[in-house]
Amino acid sequence: MTHPLIGKLAIFGVGLIGGSFALALREAGAVGEVVGVGRSPENLRAALELRAIDRIASDNADALDHADLVLLAMPVGQMGAVMANIAPHLQAGTVVTDAGSTKQDVVALAREFLPKHLESFVPGHPIAGAEHSGARAARADLYRGRNVVLTPLPENTPAALEKVGAAWRACGANVAHTTPANHDSVFAAVSHLPHLLAFALVDDIAAKANAEEMFHHAASGFRDFTRIAASSPEMWRDICLANRDALLGELDAYQAQLTRLRSMLEKRDGTGLEQVFDSASQARRKWAVDKGL
Repeated sequence: MTHPLIGKLAIFGVGLIGGSFALALREAGAVGEVVGVGRSPENLRAALELRAIDRIASDNADALDHADLVLLAMPVGQMGAVMANIAPHLQAGTVVTDAGSTKQDVVALAREFLPKHLESFVPGHPIAGAEHSGARAARADLYRGRNVVLTPLPENTPAALEKVGAAWRACGANVAHTTPANHDSVFAAVSHLPHLLAFALVDDIAAKANAEEMFHHAASGFRDFTRIAASSPEMWRDICLANRDALLGELDAYQAQLTRLRSMLEKRDGTGLEQVFDSASQARRKWAVDKGL
């Protein structure tokens, strides 16, 4: 009888990310038992109904007993407390990874709370998501064709790194490696800043006296730009604060660009505006082609 890649998987935070991980592994026949841990009994019951998990763990010791792989899929602001709670129960041979959107802070927390388990803690970030959250938003195809970035530690064993990479590949994802610092720099620009801007625009319009009229007339451009503003406020609060320095740098650069555009607009500099728009349009089209969109 062939044994699955992961005999027992323990998921802390069975929402969109954790639930989809479990469903994808189950669909691929790559996991045996899946146990779930979380703050919301209602969400855990939903995960059971959807078969994202086989059972709800009675406690951390139960969840981690003979676990082959542990996924920490809660907001990064909760990561330290969870690491501290699981540390006494982690067994030799259990590999731990996370799905946090920031990596330098997660690595620092692992060094603080999991110092004896660093060889088996492999930081990761699946580049997939949606504006909806919770177990009921989970789906087996979420990671298919998507990128997952791992930021290995110097202490990681080859076996631990391969276990995490193989799990994500079984979900249909493409796996790449980088450093925690480079990860946070890149995603401050292409993920964290866009979310900040989307939240800011919707909040600005919602505060206007004629907000109802504005939202009534908003169409596809507004929809596409602001879709991510429906994302979890708690999660994005934690991400922004965790990647504060890199995000502040990107925000400063963006404000400089806005100041430049404002100056062009004030001076009626149509040529300058068109040049910026043309450069951006070409870059956007190339990105779409490269991504196969």
